[in-house]
Amino acid sequence: MTRLATSLIALIASIALLVSGNAFLMTLLGLRLSVEGFSTSLIGWILVCYSVGFTLGTVFAERVVERVGHIRAFAVFAAALGVTIQIYPLAVNAPLWAALRAFAGFAMAGLMIVMESWFSSRATNDNRARLFAVYQIVFFLSTASGQLLINVSAPENVFPFTLAAMLVTIAVVPLSLTRMQAPTIEGAERVSLLALYRLSPVGVSGALIAGLLVNAFYSMAPVYADRIGLPTDRLSLFMASAIVGAMLLAWPVGRLCDRFNRRRVLMAVLTVAALTSGAIPFVGNTHAVALIAVVGLYMGLSAALYPVSVAITNDQMPSHRITAASTTLLLAYGIGSCIGPVVAATAMDELGPNGLFYTNTAFLVVLGAYLLYRLQRRADVPAEDRVDYYTTSPQGGRHLYALDPRNADFKPRGETARAAGMRIGRTVLGAAGRAHAATRGR
Repeated sequence: MTRLATSLIALIASIALLVSGNAFLMTLLGLRLSVEGFSTSLIGWILVCYSVGFTLGTVFAERVVERVGHIRAFAVFAAALGVTIQIYPLAVNAPLWAALRAFAGFAMAGLMIVMESWFSSRATNDNRARLFAVYQIVFFLSTASGQLLINVSAPENVFPFTLAAMLVTIAVVPLSLTRMQAPTIEGAERVSLLALYRLSPVGVSGALIAGLLVNAFYSMAPVYADRIGLPTDRLSLFMASAIVGAMLLAWPVGRLCDRFNRRRVLMAVLTVAALTSGAIPFVGNTHAVALIAVVGLYMGLSAALYPVSVAITNDQMPSHRITAASTTLLLAYGIGSCIGPVVAATAMDELGPNGLFYTNTAFLVVLGAYLLYRLQRRADVPAEDRVDYYTTSPQGGRHLYALDPRNADFKPRGETARAAGMRIGRTVLGAAGRAHAATRGR
C-alpha cells in the first residue's frame, strides 16, 4: 500500500490543490456579491449556474477527455478555470458572473472525471476500500482548508481571486509530472431516474433533498453570514465547521446504519437536522461559538443524508448494478443542487437572512413526512440482505463509484473476467478509512 500511495502522491496533491481552490472561490463569490449589494435572490440565480454547469459537465465533459487524453484534458480544464477566476474581479456584472459560474462548473466536472477515473484505475479488489476512504478524506480536508483561506484578504480585493486561480492552475503541475499510465474511459451501465425511483423512492428523494440542502448552504451561507454581521474570521470558521461536522458525524451515522434499520436511522437524522436548522435563526450572531457548533451539527447531518440514501438504494439493487444506481443518484443530487440555491435565495429575500434555514427546515420536514408514508407502504430490508455502509461524497462522479467496495462487479485494469460477479466480503480499513466508513452490517 505504501508503494501505491507513493505512486498516487501526484494525483492526491492535484486533488488537494484543486478542491481547496474551488471551495475557497465558492465562499469568496457569495461574500463578494453580498458586499457589492446584490439582492439575495439575484445572488442565488448567479451561484446556481455553477451547479447547472457541473451537472452538464458530468454528461458532456467526458467527450473532451476521450478526444485528447487525461493529462491534456486536465490541463485544458484547469487553465480554463484559472482564467475564468481571474475575470471575476475585472467586472462585477450579474450576467457575466452567471456565465462564468456555469463555465466553471462544467470545467470542474471535467477535472473530477479525470481525477476519479485515474484514481479508480489504480485500484484492485484488495485496496479499493482504502483508496475510496483516502479520496473522501482528501476531499473533506481540502474543502475545509479552502474555507479558511477567506481570511487572507478582503473580498473586495483582487488578491483572493488571484490566490484561487493560482491554486487551481498549479494543480496541473503534479499531475503533469506523473509517470502513471493514463486510464481508459469505459461506458457505464445506466438506470433511468424514474426506474430507480420505483425501486427506491426513499433513496432517490433523499439524494434530491440532500443536493438541495447542501448546495443551498454552500451557495447562500456566506451571504447569510455577511447579512447577520458575522466578522470575516468567524465566517471562515462558520463555513469550515460544516465540513468538519460532516467528517466527525460520518462514522457514527454509518455505525448506526449498520446496526439498525436504515430508514429509521434516516428518520432520526432528518429529525435532528430539522431541529438544529430551526434553532440556527434563534442563535444568530449573538452567540458566535454556539452558532458555529450548531451549524456544524446541522451540516454534518445534512451531508449524511446522501450516503444513507445511497445505502438504502443499494439494499434494493443487485450487486452488479450498484454503480449504475449510484450514477443516477448523482443525477438526483444534481437536480436538487440546481433548485436549492434559488429557493433559498428567494426565501431570504422575502424573510431575511434566516429564510435560508426556514426553507431548509421545511424541506427536511417534507422528506420526513414522506419517509413516514413510505414506512407504511414497504417492509424493511432484512438485516442479512443489507449491503455494507460506506461514507460517500456526492461531489464526484460515476468513476469514483467504480471504487465503491459494495460493487461486486468491480474489475481492476487488466484483470480477467473472473472478478465479475465476485461478492466483496468484509474489508479491513486503515485508521483513515475507519473515520469515514462504518464496520460491516450485522
